[in-house]
Amino acid sequence: MKHRRRASLFVCIAILLVALWTTGTAARRPVRARHGMVASASAIASRVGVEIMKKGGNAVDAAVAVGLALAVVYPVAGNIGGGGFMTIRMADGRTTVIDYREMAPGRASRNMYLDERGRVIPEASTIGYQAVGVPGTVAGMALALKKFGTLAWEDLVRPAEKLAREGFPVDDRLIRSLRAYRSVLSRFPDSRRIFLHNGRGYREGDILRQPELAATLRRLMEYGPDEFYRGETARLIAEDMARNGGLITLDDLKSYRAVERRPLRTTYRGYEIITVPPPSSGGVALIEMLHMLEPYDLAALGHNSADYVHLLVEVMRRAFADRAAFLGDPDFSPLPVAGLISRAYADERRKTIDMMRATPSTEIGHGDPLPYESEQTTHYTIVDAAGNVVSNTYTLNSGFGSGVVAHGTGILLNNEMDDFTSKPGVPNQFGLIQSEANSIAPRKRPLSAMTPTIVLKDGRPYFAVGSPGGPTIINTVLQVILNIIDFHMNIQQAIDMPRVHHQWLPDRIVYEPFGLSRDTIEALKRRGHTFANRPRYMGDAQGVMIDPQTGMRLGASDGRRGGQAVGF
Repeated sequence: MKHRRRASLFVCIAILLVALWTTGTAARRPVRARHGMVASASAIASRVGVEIMKKGGNAVDAAVAVGLALAVVYPVAGNIGGGGFMTIRMADGRTTVIDYREMAPGRASRNMYLDERGRVIPEASTIGYQAVGVPGTVAGMALALKKFGTLAWEDLVRPAEKLAREGFPVDDRLIRSLRAYRSVLSRFPDSRRIFLHNGRGYREGDILRQPELAATLRRLMEYGPDEFYRGETARLIAEDMARNGGLITLDDLKSYRAVERRPLRTTYRGYEIITVPPPSSGGVALIEMLHMLEPYDLAALGHNSADYVHLLVEVMRRAFADRAAFLGDPDFSPLPVAGLISRAYADERRKTIDMMRATPSTEIGHGDPLPYESEQTTHYTIVDAAGNVVSNTYTLNSGFGSGVVAHGTGILLNNEMDDFTSKPGVPNQFGLIQSEANSIAPRKRPLSAMTPTIVLKDGRPYFAVGSPGGPTIINTVLQVILNIIDFHMNIQQAIDMPRVHHQWLPDRIVYEPFGLSRDTIEALKRRGHTFANRPRYMGDAQGVMIDPQTGMRLGASDGRRGGQAVGF
């Protein structure tokens, strides 16, 4: 009898915790503003973007300033030593994606991370100088500004330079991230000096000043964005690489180009989806999953019910199996994108879903799209008074990237080379299996999961969203979209609701604390699903919605990591 009472008590506590999650998130309201809104991982950076718009800048101007500010105040992921994707929809209807993904150095080679026996060398693609891809952030911000901005480059760099020079208060969140990556940062002298305070560590409220980074930003202000790739900054990066066995040369930096790509577009229940093409896999996988889900009445299944989670997992595992098989850099090989995002292909994939039984990932494999042809990262979303929208995701890959600060620059460098396929069939640091299509080659861009997305309603911007989180990015964006369109949540509720994730391999459901009841988990196990050993939080979504009735900007920042939406 005692055991039964304890079991009943446990169930009651679990139900209460789930109820507290959902009622708590329902009580959180979006930040409301009349003119413009910035939702980012840092309140400081969000305020920088708002000030730019107050001075007459548009959403693209603000996006450049926010990206550079995050490089100072959010060093775990904000960067000028990494790369990313910016989805833009201007008020006049023009849309584009700025691809400023990092590139493999000219001396990179297919098997560079394998030993003499063909085994992947531990940490070779994740830590240190050989893990670094040619950074694209400065070029990407400059291209966006040139095409769609209105203010001068130096005015958008100035707030970041001031933050680096004068410093900002260290908060608990930054201290926790520095502690988590202490072992990596301590391996490199400049990283240890700047971010670990010469090994002493920082206390909450200490001022973090970054004079070398401030000097780099001053050079960018004075000489323009090309200075990063051809000037003193480029020379310092190339020399530090040469001293430490890195592959990036001055020629690699001079050769880097950000490019515009045509966004992927589809509709879902009458809403228009605008998202990223390869070399990000995010848009392809997102559209494939939305097409598979559209015939189902998701609201009738019940949010995060056993039926709903089962269906989500089944479409996720199929989309991720296709991602692993087919996607890479479109500049290096033809990709079956049109087939993968076609509704006919989704219909064929959907036919293999059994609502009463989990399909083991070993039985899934990829589909055949050809007949249908015709993880640390950060995101911010900006809407201005005119209705221009920017959804930007950029990254160093792991937290603090490779751990390397290029000597004399203050710039943390990415470890994006791990996003290539070191060896087909061997998972990367995120557990992703990838194919020959994503193998390493000079000047090639690695496959990404970044999914900055804009959604239109009746031809007008309705909301925009994106998230960090490695492969969980794609499924985070998917679930936010479903929460809004199918379950009629506001942007804050949609972001706060608990999430699930499946990426084909490893064959397990990742879920969040208090996100699924014990009964739901047991029901899914009876259908053959396997769960991760313990729950964990996923993503850090940042979104902005435009209220169709009032035109108010509704900003929402994920509570999982403590960002902030700021409007005016």
